[in-house]
Amino acid sequence: MASVKNIENLVAARKSLKISLEKSKTLAFALEKAGPRLEEINQRLPSLEFAVRPIRAPKEALVAVGGHIDQAVGPAAAVLKVFDAVHGLEKSLLSDPRFDLPGYLSVLKRLEEALHFLADNCELAIQWLEDIVEYLEDNSVADDKYLSNLKKSLKILRELQNNEELACLDGGLLEAAFDKLEAEFRRLLTENSVPLPMSSSSSLGEQACIAPSPLPVPVIQKLHAIIGRLTANNRLEKCISIYVEIRSSNVRASLQALNLDYLEISLSEFNDVQSIEGHIAQWGKHLEFAVKHLFEAEYKLCNDVFEKIGLDVWMGCFAKIAAQAGILAFLQFGKTVTDSKKDPIKLLKLLDIFTSLNKLRLDFNRLFGGKACLEIQTLTRELIKRVIDGASEIFWELLAQVELQRQTPPPSDGSVPRLVSFITDYCNRLLGDHYRPILTQVLVIDRSWKQEKFQEGLLTDAILNIIKAIELNLETWSKAYEDTTLSYIFMMNYHWHFYKHLKGTKLGDLLGDALLREHEQYKEYYAAVYLRESWGKLPAHLSREGLILFSGGRATARDLVKKRLKAFNEAFDDIYNKQSKWVMSERDLREKTCQLAVQAIVPVYRSYMQNYGPLVEQDSSASKYAKYTAPSLEKMLSSLFQPKLGKYGSSKGSHLNGKIDNVVTNKLRSSPTVK
Repeated sequence: MASVKNIENLVAARKSLKISLEKSKTLAFALEKAGPRLEEINQRLPSLEFAVRPIRAPKEALVAVGGHIDQAVGPAAAVLKVFDAVHGLEKSLLSDPRFDLPGYLSVLKRLEEALHFLADNCELAIQWLEDIVEYLEDNSVADDKYLSNLKKSLKILRELQNNEELACLDGGLLEAAFDKLEAEFRRLLTENSVPLPMSSSSSLGEQACIAPSPLPVPVIQKLHAIIGRLTANNRLEKCISIYVEIRSSNVRASLQALNLDYLEISLSEFNDVQSIEGHIAQWGKHLEFAVKHLFEAEYKLCNDVFEKIGLDVWMGCFAKIAAQAGILAFLQFGKTVTDSKKDPIKLLKLLDIFTSLNKLRLDFNRLFGGKACLEIQTLTRELIKRVIDGASEIFWELLAQVELQRQTPPPSDGSVPRLVSFITDYCNRLLGDHYRPILTQVLVIDRSWKQEKFQEGLLTDAILNIIKAIELNLETWSKAYEDTTLSYIFMMNYHWHFYKHLKGTKLGDLLGDALLREHEQYKEYYAAVYLRESWGKLPAHLSREGLILFSGGRATARDLVKKRLKAFNEAFDDIYNKQSKWVMSERDLREKTCQLAVQAIVPVYRSYMQNYGPLVEQDSSASKYAKYTAPSLEKMLSSLFQPKLGKYGSSKGSHLNGKIDNVVTNKLRSSPTVK
């Protein structure tokens, strides 16, 4: 029994050992399999420890952190929401504003409001985020690495906020929108700026009405809206630049039809005022047109477009347009004329320039009176001063220039010197209704600048002195002729010229009828003396003394007739050849003088030849003595004193109603005191 029990115990022990071995194997396998997992767990333990570290923070810090985070996240979320709204506006603002300008401006205003919100709240959101980061760091509630990344991000946000402000908040969308508004501003101006139509420059004087505002009201309203938005964002200067560029170009295009190339002429390109007097006449018309039609319209338009911005702005804008469009070129041309050589014709042209400027004085003061037009004001004042100084100087020097001509020789043909006809016509123009008030005004201003009083008769006294100097010149010249008969012709021409051309004129009225009648009487006197001392001596050669026609004395009579006809012919030829070179420009004087010569000679010659001509006509040498017939003598005498075209001594065509011969003006500026 005992052995059986032992065997059972052994079997049971063996079974138990076997089970233990199996468990040991299983455990060994399990341990072998758990090794890598334990290693993995060992590696993850530091990060797990890092993740659960906040849980180990003080309880009070863990409780308070939620409120801090909520306070920081609220503004940040609002900022992000506005950012999303800004991006939503991008499509509308990148479209063309011409199709719906009010809608475009409304969207732009929303963008500006959003950007102002971002500008005001981004700072607050960043500050609160910085505060929560600081709290997390102080209370060790967050990982250091996490906090470091947060700090870097907040630093970038802070730098952007401080350096770029609005531009960084919209990605340049606002600037792009402003650029589109400026482009629309330019388009509206360009498409609605049309040069003023003109048929021709000759019709300028007929365009008396002032040009209306050249932009439609709806266009101006759109410009107002654009200017308002751009001004509010410091873009006004760009607006003004665009406006000045387009409007000044439009004015230049309007003026281009007038052919204003002459405004650029330099002093070296012309000899004297006469060579450009046509340009000076056009200058006055063109300047008046530019001021009254073009600059007047631009002045009003600048006011209409920029009135809400302020007086200084729109006046400054107008000043730039006027300067760039050409007003300075007009003033420079006037200055160039004042720099030219001085001569009498220049005085008239300076008075014309003064007339044009004086006519536009009120317009200039109104349009260019602001401080923005200082350059235009300065150039205008300088031009007026140069015109007045130059005109006064030429006028007061005229007497001296006339006196200087006294030393020159008289015309060789006895005609009226060009200087005389020029000066008399010239003085008549100065006394005329057109120039007299202008010259008087110029002299009054000149005297006032010199602190001198203008006497009422100053102008007329000066002109009378000039005429007296001319008369003295003529008296001096008449004595310079070696042939006294020619001096009589000269004096006849001179006195008749004065009487005929001054009677009924302003200068004639100034001299008086009595003086003019004296000139007529002097002409008659010199005509009688001339006839007596020249042709009046010829009848004496046709004496009848000793001519007794009887048979025994016929040969003697023939010899006397031949001798006397020969002497007559020689005397006639001598006088005729000499006087055929002399000139009487006035037809009535010439015909009357020739008629007197005919009456003095032809009747006597005809009678003589009728009585004694047969004595020589039958002679073989008859043509030698009966050289002339009465009709041939009359024809020859009637052909005397004809004007020689182009002859210096001729006064024909020398009046101031046309181009004055340069000979006169050159002589009048021959003094060293004259430029």
